[in-house]
Amino acid sequence: MDRRTGIAMLTVLAALPGMAAAGGNVAEAFAAALSAHDLKAFAALFAEDYAQHQTSAAAPKPPPGLSAKQNTVNYFAARLTALPDLKVVADPVVVAGDMVAANFTYSGTHRATYFGIAPTGRRVVFNSCDILMVRNGLIAAHWGAADVAGLLAQLHA
Repeated sequence: MDRRTGIAMLTVLAALPGMAAAGGNVAEAFAAALSAHDLKAFAALFAEDYAQHQTSAAAPKPPPGLSAKQNTVNYFAARLTALPDLKVVADPVVVAGDMVAANFTYSGTHRATYFGIAPTGRRVVFNSCDILMVRNGLIAAHWGAADVAGLLAQLHA
């Protein structure tokens, strides 16, 4: 199943009786904090016991002893450094109970080393499709897939 089909299925689930819509605010706050380059607000979105379930051959393994929350904040801090004009949009956002699915579109100009690639000055646009589990208004867990191959292709173009 492709990403858009999965999001469409979640849209149907979200329309069922008993499904809440409040969790979408977390995805929108995620995008807004990154677009504002506010790492303090970004870090505040995550529960202290946040669990990261996404793995990627492109992302370095976290150093020993670093929490999943701190590793995630560090990962996005590096993105903000590399793309200092980064803007993030969450669309669509679908909520089903305590689960939020969102497609995040990232855009920015490559101005510092990123994924080991020296600054190119190129404008990049890439997406990630993410599922967030929300507990007490905070992101408690994450699963997702980013278009790292598409990003790298733009940086190497």
